[in-house]
Amino acid sequence: MSAETETPESSSAIDLPPIDELSWETIQNYDYSGVTEFLTAASLQILAALAIFLIGKWLVKRVVKFVDRSFQKTKLDRTLSDFIENIIYVTGMVLVIVAALGQLGVQTTSFAAAIAAAGLAIGLALQGSLSNFAAGFLIIFFRPFKAGDYVEVAGEGGTVEEISIFTTRLVTPDNREITVPNNNITTDTIVNYSAKNKRRIDLVIGVSYDADLKKTQKLLMSILEKHDNVLKDPAPLVEVNELGASSVDFIVRPWVKTDVFWPTRWDLLQTIKVELDKAGIGIPFPQRDVRLFIEDGQLPANANITKKTKKAA
Repeated sequence: MSAETETPESSSAIDLPPIDELSWETIQNYDYSGVTEFLTAASLQILAALAIFLIGKWLVKRVVKFVDRSFQKTKLDRTLSDFIENIIYVTGMVLVIVAALGQLGVQTTSFAAAIAAAGLAIGLALQGSLSNFAAGFLIIFFRPFKAGDYVEVAGEGGTVEEISIFTTRLVTPDNREITVPNNNITTDTIVNYSAKNKRRIDLVIGVSYDADLKKTQKLLMSILEKHDNVLKDPAPLVEVNELGASSVDFIVRPWVKTDVFWPTRWDLLQTIKVELDKAGIGIPFPQRDVRLFIEDGQLPANANITKKTKKAA
């Protein structure tokens, strides 16, 4: 590059005398106009950077509030809305800080490169945490479950108490708290028992082989139709399902609201037992007839068997 095209030195640079030439007379006679110009220019840069930071921060907060009001109108899940708002705020503040530093004369390109390098190093050191972070984002965005649902995830079952970026916290029916990493959830099967407002109760009721099947079927259906929690639509089902080893098995399948699933199931089991007993319909348990054949002279020494002989008529 030629000397004519070289960038001239800044007019705000201060031309200070060498230290070995400093004296009281030099200090008194020194031209301080350059210092004044430098301080004035620096002060203006600092004020401009401060103004950029304060105005930018105010604008970012206004944007976040606007987004929050929009989410409230759409009734978006609070966990997801908070997560998106935090991302908007952090991203906006990073841009504001970079703009303010640029006003101060800081080379923002090298600053951005340093941030990228630091991010890469942190990412390599926190691979597991980042995978949980990504999984948490997927859970919050796609919402396979929400707080208050009863789920089975990663081999654990419980009511979802909190969904955070890295983990999900469950509370079991016996009041144990379980914290599950989000990555384990998204890589395994998710069973959400609260996703639908209706559930089917599946019961298998065995009766003895000498029971009247039509009477039994009618009795079981009558129990379902009289129960307050059993829904009419879908209609309940009672059918002979299997001829078992010691019983005739009926399938009993009523539909109920999800929030009364377990109380209804327990109540139906008790009512069915009581009503079958009243109707004289037996509920058999597994049993086996054993016949023992013993030849003469082969009885064990400690056997206590009474022989009965038949007299000829």
